[in-house]
Parts: sequence; structure tokens; C-alpha cells
Amino acid sequence: MSAPVPPSLPFRGPFGAERPSRLHALPLPPAPMPSHHRSRPLKAWRYVGVFGAELMACAALVRVGRARQCFWAVWDRRERRLYERTRLGTGAVSLAPGYVGVRDHGIEIELQLSETAGIEAVCRSGESYAWTRKQGGIDAHGTVTVGGARRELTARAVVDDTAGYYERHTSWWWSAGVGLSDDGRALAWNLVRGVNDPPCHSERTVWVDGVPVEAPPVDFARDLTAVDGLRFTPEATRERRENMLLIRSSYRQPFGTYAGELPGGLGKLAEGFGVMERHQAWW
Repeated sequence: MSAPVPPSLPFRGPFGAERPSRLHALPLPPAPMPSHHRSRPLKAWRYVGVFGAELMACAALVRVGRARQCFWAVWDRRERRLYERTRLGTGAVSLAPGYVGVRDHGIEIELQLSETAGIEAVCRSGESYAWTRKQGGIDAHGTVTVGGARRELTARAVVDDTAGYYERHTSWWWSAGVGLSDDGRALAWNLVRGVNDPPCHSERTVWVDGVPVEAPPVDFARDLTAVDGLRFTPEATRERRENMLLIRSSYRQPFGTYAGELPGGLGKLAEGFGVMERHQAWW
């Protein structure tokens, strides 16, 4: 029997802090979540994006029901070349707390992450629920080997841990990045529309010098060139369509640079790097 979804959702708070009693009946990380809630299979992923002025990289492990997938990408801004691969299974990508490892077709990524508690949100998804934890602006350092050259990478990262029983057709827009404000403050952000985005107690977060602040609801340009007053210039795009009968998806995720102002007046950028995403899934 699946646990009932509390009528008092959504919830937002620091991950690892004491949760309110209304959530105690829900299986939530760090405890394992069941394979199904009612009729909905579990969808879960861990995504790490590291965004620097010369190199940007991402890696992820994804689960949809029994299916497993991994992907990675490196955008070499100096050489203007994108390396990427998506695979069934998880063998090419290794993600653990504080660590990113990729070895695939001559590409190697070895990064250490200074992870924090992050912010978690628990929101309704139809008759079920979804959990997510976001970390923004955390330090990342290590090496990336591309084009036969081993290069140092020291930058800041956004980490997305998600596990939920999303509806059959789920669609979202997403923006994640890091930067500096015009007055020298360190900024990072996670902005979304379509999932985990109630008006309050959402996953939308801006980190200002490491302090998380919930951002207001946002609107995305259909061509992924803006989210409210935050302008985006795409440079290289990951794009993929998959049709595995019961599971279908279509996504577009460009790497690029940001300019303008973060939602809620939380900072005007002097520089910004990151990704935008448009994703539709039937799962």
C-alpha cells in the first residue's frame, strides 16, 4: 500500500534538517524510495554540471523504472568543440558524493566536489509526489582529458538529485548556472517551470555568496534565450530524441553564457555560465 501524499505539500528546507511530522510517512532520501507509488514508476537521476570560462562539463545517471541510462558532455570553449555521449546502462559514468568520473572513447573526467547540504523540496506530481535536492555554486576541481590533452578544471558546479513519481507526460524548462554579480558576489541558480514549481516552497533557488534564497516563479523564452530578465546566449547544444515505446523523451540542452538580472532582483550578472533545457518525457 503506497503512503498517502500529505495534503500540506509542498515542503522546502535544508537537506538533512529535521523534517516536519507530516512527511514522516513518505519514503524520502537518504532512505530508498519504492519502485512505484500507486501506478507510477520511480524516475530518479543525479546530474552534475560544472561551468567555467574555458571548459564546461556535465555528467548524469538516470533511472526510469527498470531502465538505466548515463550521459556526459564536455564543451571546450577554447577550441569551440563539443564532446558528448549518451548510453544505456551506467558503465561510462561514476557519480558518488563529492566525485565525478567519466571514461569513454578517450574522454576522461575526474573531478572532486565540495558538496553542501543543499536545499530539498517535496512537491505533488498528480496523485503522487516528487523529491529533489539542489546544490548551487559548489567548488569543483580536477582534470578533463579531451582531444588527447589533459587539462585542469577549477570551476563551480550545480548538482541536481531528483527522485519522484512524475506523471505519464511531464514537461519542463530549466536553467542552471554560476556567475559573479556586478558588485563581486558569487552567484548560482536553479530555475524551473513545469516541475516542483509551486508559487512557494519550490525548488527554484538563487545562491548569493553561498546563501540560498527561493526565487519567484519564472517564465522562459520558447527559444531558450531568456528566463525573465536573465538573457542566455547558446554556444553548443546537446539534443536528443528517444522512442523506446513505453518511454519517450525529447530534450534540448545548450551550454552558453548568461547576462542580465536574476529573478527577484537577487543579482545583476557581470558574468555567467551554464545551461538551459527544454525537456518533454512520456514515462
